Amino acid sequence: MDGRKILMIYLISINILTFLIFGWDKMQARRNRWRIAERTLFLSVILGGGLGGIAGMKVWRHKTRKGVFRYGIPTIVSLQGAAALYITFFME
Repeated sequence: MDGRKILMIYLISINILTFLIFGWDKMQARRNRWRIAERTLFLSVILGGGLGGIAGMKVWRHKTRKGVFRYGIPTIVSLQGAAALYITFFME
């Protein structure tokens, strides 16, 4: 398997996982049960699950009032996208 295919599988997997983590945390919040740490949510986004995080926020309506999530996650996704474009077009 080549590197691009491995990267695509990884990114799809981490985004699905991040989406599910946001949903799980929302369900736990509704039940007043043990929650997933915010740093874990952010870590999953930083590790490449940004689109899953944004989708999870929208679908589950979770963490949308917290500015650090509302602005932080799109900022992380934008920076990752810019880095990907730079690597793709300007690095040999």
